[in-house]
Amino acid sequence: QVQLVESGGGLVQAGGSLRLSCAASGRTFSGYAMGWFRQAPGKEREFVAAISWSGDSTYYADSVKGRFTISRDNAKNTVYLQMYNLKPEDTAVYYCAASSVVGTPFRPNQYNYWGQGTQVTVSP
Repeated sequence: QVQLVESGGGLVQAGGSLRLSCAASGRTFSGYAMGWFRQAPGKEREFVAAISWSGDSTYYADSVKGRFTISRDNAKNTVYLQMYNLKPEDTAVYYCAASSVVGTPFRPNQYNYWGQGTQVTVSP
C-alpha cells in the first residue's frame, strides 16, 4: 500500500507559477513510476505528466509540454510538478498517482494508488 498526499495548490493569476508536491509513504516509493493527472469540473480526468521510477524518463501531455516539469526525489519520497506560465484552462484538481508499470504510464488505469487531490485555480 502507498499513501499519497498532495500539497501546493492554490489561486494564481494567469502567467504565474506553482509547484505541487506529492509525499508518499508506505511501500518503497522508488519502485513506482509516478504521474500527475488533473480533473476540471464536468470533465474527465486527464493525464498531465509522468516520471519513471529512476527519474530518467519523463512524459508530458501536449497541453503542458514546455510549461510544466515533473521531478522526483526518491530520498524524500516526494514527486513534484513545477508549473510555469499557468493558464485559466489549467484550472483543475490535480492528483498524483503511483504505478507499478515500467516506464512513464499515461493511462489512469495503469495507476495503482491515488492521492486525494489539490485544487489549482488560475484566474484570467
